Amino acid sequence: MSAEQDGPEDRLRRFATIWSRAVFPVTSTAATRPEFERQLLPLARRLSEALRARTFDAGEARAVGAALVAAHCTDPEALSRTLDCVDAYLVLYCGDDSSDAAQEDLRARAARLQHSMAAGFAQALRERTLAEQEAIAQAALRAQGLVAQALHASEARFRAVFEGAAIGIGMADLDGNILQVNGALLRMFGLSEQTMRSRNVREWTHPDDAPQTWKLYDELVRGVREHYHVEKAFYRPDGTVLWTNLTVSLLRDADGNPQYQLALMEDTTERRLLNLRLRYEATHDALTGLPNRTFFFERLEKALGAGAGQRFGLCYLDLDGFKTINDSLGHAAGDRLLVEVADRLQSCATAPGEMVARLGGDEFVALTTGSETEREVDELAARIMNVLLAPVSIDGRELTVRGSIGIVEGPAGERSPAEVLRSADITMYRAKSAGGNRFELADPEADARAITRHGLTTALPTALDRGEFFIEYQPLVHLGDGSVRGAEALVRWLHPQHGVLGPDRFIPLAEHTGLIVPLGRWVLEQSVRQARDWRERHADAGPLRINVNLSPCQLTHPGLVQDTIDILERTGVDPGALCLEVTESALIGADDDLLKPLRRLAEMGVDIALDDFGTGYSNLANLRRLPVSILKLDRSFTQSMQQFPADPVDLKIVEGIVSLAHSLNLAVTVEGVETGAQAEQLRILGCDTAQGWYYARPGPPDRLHELALVDATG
Repeated sequence: MSAEQDGPEDRLRRFATIWSRAVFPVTSTAATRPEFERQLLPLARRLSEALRARTFDAGEARAVGAALVAAHCTDPEALSRTLDCVDAYLVLYCGDDSSDAAQEDLRARAARLQHSMAAGFAQALRERTLAEQEAIAQAALRAQGLVAQALHASEARFRAVFEGAAIGIGMADLDGNILQVNGALLRMFGLSEQTMRSRNVREWTHPDDAPQTWKLYDELVRGVREHYHVEKAFYRPDGTVLWTNLTVSLLRDADGNPQYQLALMEDTTERRLLNLRLRYEATHDALTGLPNRTFFFERLEKALGAGAGQRFGLCYLDLDGFKTINDSLGHAAGDRLLVEVADRLQSCATAPGEMVARLGGDEFVALTTGSETEREVDELAARIMNVLLAPVSIDGRELTVRGSIGIVEGPAGERSPAEVLRSADITMYRAKSAGGNRFELADPEADARAITRHGLTTALPTALDRGEFFIEYQPLVHLGDGSVRGAEALVRWLHPQHGVLGPDRFIPLAEHTGLIVPLGRWVLEQSVRQARDWRERHADAGPLRINVNLSPCQLTHPGLVQDTIDILERTGVDPGALCLEVTESALIGADDDLLKPLRRLAEMGVDIALDDFGTGYSNLANLRRLPVSILKLDRSFTQSMQQFPADPVDLKIVEGIVSLAHSLNLAVTVEGVETGAQAEQLRILGCDTAQGWYYARPGPPDRLHELALVDATG
């Protein structure tokens, strides 16, 4: 009968049978194998339930590992065979009959159960060993105290403990000559008793000895110290290393004088290897095998804490276009590409002080340390770019790999790991923004700008709610009679830390985050309300038009037309008092769907102005299909007119544009008028209105009232 045909209880018993047959030969127990199997059955049931539990419970697996020690399965081979059985048979006999994906999850959980069992086994074995050590130490002390009264009896008891202990025990005189050793110690070292007793304790040095090891030893044999405990490595005759928990105690004679030293050794080699394996898995990327973020930060922190004269260099790499590969070829292909990239990067960092790590996704870092990293980090970045040149073959496709690298280099001790990585990340994105497939060096000023930009982006969503935005108005002046015809609304941000910020500092951020839509709606409503106030308070100054800028994001927002209608109706302002300015670049190649909202607004009577005209390289014939009534000529065409006489070529260009606009029934407004000569030249050329510092800088609404009243009263 197959495992698939058995019932759950039968499969559980079969798993327990396989487990007992594997472990029984290496178990020190008086029970028979069937009896031992019955001991393992409840442990198997606990593992089965932990495997299929809704949430993973590492405590259950640790308890099973501890139970093995309680069942006298203390030989390291018993743990190794147990883990092999769990790995090979637990999911097969105790898992659910489910999909391949579910089976994969069960196998992953079984692996975690193995780690937890090993941890529980190691902890229980250590506790048992410590208990034995305590018993041995107490027995040794009792034996010493009873020498004069019952020498033979104490020697017999000590000999029984000495020979029967599971840990290694050795006794030496104060010169280090070995006098006695038990069988466990001989097996640990792989030496005969005669060879062992010919050795001296001081011969057993090892390169990994802790600095204080032999200082503690000297203090003990001089009688200054009664005992000490260290982790110590020893070489075996075959060249392998034995790792131990070593406890050495001083034995005194009846008069209290130092006489012998007693060493208790617990073999921790298997446990250490297991810990190293678990440490490796915790500090290395499962996909590529490279050090992971945790390991990298440890190394970076160590490099930044190095002494005077030491420097570091860091390359932060992000692959260009990796998302496209994942989306088009699948994540499996993307993973194979990452493995190939990791192998190539590993070949770039082979010098002392260099390492490569994967931070996650398609982000990698390379670190170099030393005293000459200014040159070395550039060379490292160049090697990385060079190894990425060759295409990667995946599933018969040749994939081109490119990457952007941000480089940070400097002296140790000045910045924290988080600050270094943030600078590298900012610099990498600067390289990516410049077209990618390149590396850039960190620039403190660029970092500061990026950090400030990030801070502004974070503060934007709440700034509108806190009332930090306000509007200034720049007059629009008729060039024919000099009268004020309206004003352009220009939004400002009164930031708590940075003061007043112009739109160039935050409008791009608002467009990027989508906040431009509610911000633009607020500007529109505030501006229209201001137009109504002008009309009510200064009717004798004539009708004043308000110009409000629209961003490309607002143009595509479905609520643009309705929001405008609602605002005009709520304020009671005529649509003809409103002009919406749209940049020429936003309308290049615009289709009917994009133009439809503007046409509806124009049909209502709202003026549409084409802002920055002449900078978008649009087809002049395209003006016929745009629902615009005003051209705002970019200041670049009129800068030469600030002095008299103006450049004849510029005059001809402006004259041609004005003539074309008027032939299409379009008014022409000029920006950036700064001198009287400039204003006169534009008037002669036939421009209709102008704005600029020559007339007034942007200011509060009352300033416009004053200008309008002055004009109205002559």
